[in-house]
Amino acid sequence: MSESIEKRVHKLRDQINHHNYLYYVESRPQISDRDFDKLLQELIDLEKAHPELITPDSPTQRVGEQPIEGFKQVRHAVPMMSIDNTYDEASLREFDERVRKGLAGDAPHYVLEPKIDGTAVSLRYEDGRLVLAATRGRGNVGDDITHNARTIRSIPLTLRKDGTTIPKVVEVRGEIYMDNADFQRVNKQIEEAGEEPYANPRNLTSGTLKRLDPRIVAQRKLRFLAHGSGQVEPMPVHSYWEWIRIIQKWGLPVPRETQRAKDVDEALEAIHQFEKVRGTLPFQTDGMVMKVDSFDHRKRLGATSKAPRWVIAYKYEAEQQPTTLKGVRWQVGKGGNLTPVGDLEPVFIGGVTVSKATLHNIDQIKRLDLHEGDTVVVERAGEVIPYVSQVVADKRPKGAKAIEAPKKCPSCGAPVEKETDTPYIRCVNPACPDQIKERLRWFCARGQMDIENLGEKIIDQLVDAGRVKTFADIYRLTKEQLLEMERMGEKSAQNIIDAIHDSRTRGLDRLLAGLGIRHVGNRVAYVLACHFGSLDAIAAATCEQLSGVHEIGEIIADSVHDFFHNPAGKHAIAELKEVGIDPEMEKPAAASDGDLPLAGQTVVITGTLAKFQRDEIERLIVRLGGKASGSVSKKTSFVVAGAKAGSKLDKARELGVAILTEDEFVAKIGPDKAKLARE
Repeated sequence: MSESIEKRVHKLRDQINHHNYLYYVESRPQISDRDFDKLLQELIDLEKAHPELITPDSPTQRVGEQPIEGFKQVRHAVPMMSIDNTYDEASLREFDERVRKGLAGDAPHYVLEPKIDGTAVSLRYEDGRLVLAATRGRGNVGDDITHNARTIRSIPLTLRKDGTTIPKVVEVRGEIYMDNADFQRVNKQIEEAGEEPYANPRNLTSGTLKRLDPRIVAQRKLRFLAHGSGQVEPMPVHSYWEWIRIIQKWGLPVPRETQRAKDVDEALEAIHQFEKVRGTLPFQTDGMVMKVDSFDHRKRLGATSKAPRWVIAYKYEAEQQPTTLKGVRWQVGKGGNLTPVGDLEPVFIGGVTVSKATLHNIDQIKRLDLHEGDTVVVERAGEVIPYVSQVVADKRPKGAKAIEAPKKCPSCGAPVEKETDTPYIRCVNPACPDQIKERLRWFCARGQMDIENLGEKIIDQLVDAGRVKTFADIYRLTKEQLLEMERMGEKSAQNIIDAIHDSRTRGLDRLLAGLGIRHVGNRVAYVLACHFGSLDAIAAATCEQLSGVHEIGEIIADSVHDFFHNPAGKHAIAELKEVGIDPEMEKPAAASDGDLPLAGQTVVITGTLAKFQRDEIERLIVRLGGKASGSVSKKTSFVVAGAKAGSKLDKARELGVAILTEDEFVAKIGPDKAKLARE
C-alpha cells in the first residue's frame, strides 16, 4: 500500500469532520451536500479497497450493518433529573427570589436556551471518543442507544481538541430531535408504507430511536443539540456559559438562540423576544429554559428529590391563528360515538400546518354557534390537538348554514341515537365498517395486543376488502393474503405475520383491554384479569359478583356483563377461542391478603415519574390493595407527584390531600414491594 493512499484517507476524514463541524456547530457550510457526499463516497471506496485502514471513529462507520438484538439498560453516572416549569412571569420572578435567597443575596447570572421538543440523551466520551449514548429513561437508568446515536451526523464520534485539553471523561446532555421538514418527509414515507403516521416530531424521534436497525435511523436524519453536562472529570470551566463555548470547540452543536442574562429582567426580555421568532425555527420548541450560570452557585442551591433548584422552564401559552371553517366531518369511533372534526383552510401554527381541528361534540358546536364558512380562531399548545376556541361572528358569510347533528351514520347510513343527558351521538350498528376499523386499531395498539406492524392503512384495506371483520380474523390472515394489499412487500408481510404470532402471548388483561368493552380501560382490565383469571370465569360472573370486585362499580359491571352475554360479544369470544386466543392469568402474589400496604386506599398519580412508568405504578397500586384513580377528590388517600405535575396537584393542595414524592411513596410501601412493579 502506498503512503499516499493512507495520507489521502486521513485527509478525507479530516475534511469530512471539518465540514460536519462547519455545518452543525458554526452553521456556515462551505460546500454543497453533493460535494460533501462525494468526499464521503471517496472515503468509502478507499476503505473498501484497504479495510486495514478502517477505524471505529471513521465517518464511514456511523451506521452499523446489522440490527441489534435489543436495548441494554445503563445507569447514568449523574442522574438526568426533571426540571420545574411555569407559564407566567410572576412565577419566574419567584424562582429568581428563591435563587437569590438560597445564595444568601449573591446576584446570579442566567443562561437562556430554547426548550427543544425532542428526546433527552446523554453522550459519554472517554479519552475524546464516543463510548455511550443513553436516553433519559427514568432519570437514573436509560436505554443504550449508542448504535443509533452514531448515525446522527451532528454527534461527533471523536471530540476536536481545537487548542483545548479534553477531560478524560466528558458527558454531554442534550436533545435528539427531528426538524419540521424531515418530519413531514418521513411521516409521508411511513404513511405510504401503510403504517400509522406520527402525531408530532417528538413522537417520531422517540419512535425512531427505539428502532433496532441503525440503517433505518440513519435514513431519518435525526439531529442533536447540547444543553447540559453530566459527569466531567476534570471539569475545565467554572460556568455554564463557559461550558457552552468549550463544547462548541470540541465539535458539539448548541442552540444558536442561547444567550446570557445578568438578571431576571434581562432573562424575561430574552424570553419575550424568543417567543416572536420561535415559530420560524426549523424545529419544535415550547418554551425557554432558564439556568443559573455559575457552577458554584448551582452546587450551593442543590436539588429537590425531583429537580435542581437552579433551573426552570418558562413554557409559552397556546398559539392562536384565525382561519376559515370549510366544513365538518363526523368520525365514527370503536364504540359507535360520532366525533365532529372541522376541516379548515390550512393555517401555520407552532411550526406545523393545521388543516383540521377537533370540535369535541354537538354541544360544543352549539355553544360556539358554528356555521359553514365561519372565520374561527384555532388554538394549539405543544402537543395538544388543535381545536376551535372561538368564532369571529362579524365575519360570517351571508346565508351561512349552521352545523347540525347528523341523523344517519356517515359510514354505514344507519340511524344514529343521542345518549340521554349527554352530548354524545352514537351509531348503534355493530357491523358499521368504521366501527370495525376503529375496534381493530384499538385491539392492535401498543397498550393492548401490540400488533405493531398492522397499521391504520393496512387495517383499512383489509376491512374494505372483506378480509378482516372480527378480532379473530386477524389470526386467520396468511402472508399470501397480505401480499395482495397495495404497496405490500415480502418483508412487510412477514413482519405483520410475525407480529400477529407474537401477540398470542399477551396476557388476559391485555386481551380484555383490547376488546373495546365500554368503560374497560387497561387498569380495569388488569383488575378483572387478576380477580377472575380467565374469560370463562368472567363470563360466568353475575353483575353482583362483578361489582363486588374492588374498583369495579355497577356501571362497569353492567357493561362487562352485557358484553359477555350479548350475541356480538359472545360471538367475538367464541371466535377468539377458535383461533387459540384464550389466555389465563394467575392472581399476582404481591403479598398475603393481610399484608397489603395500600388496602382500601385511593391513590392519584400526577406528573412525570422518574422511577416508574405510569402503567407500572398503577398496576403496583392495584397489586398492593389500592385503587389508582384518575381524579383527586376528598376520598383520595394521597397523591404521588412527579415532575410537571399540574391541576391535580393544585386540587390536592386545595383539598388538603397528602402529597408524596416518588421516594416517599417507595418508603411508604417498602422497597421490596416497589420491585413488584417490574414483575
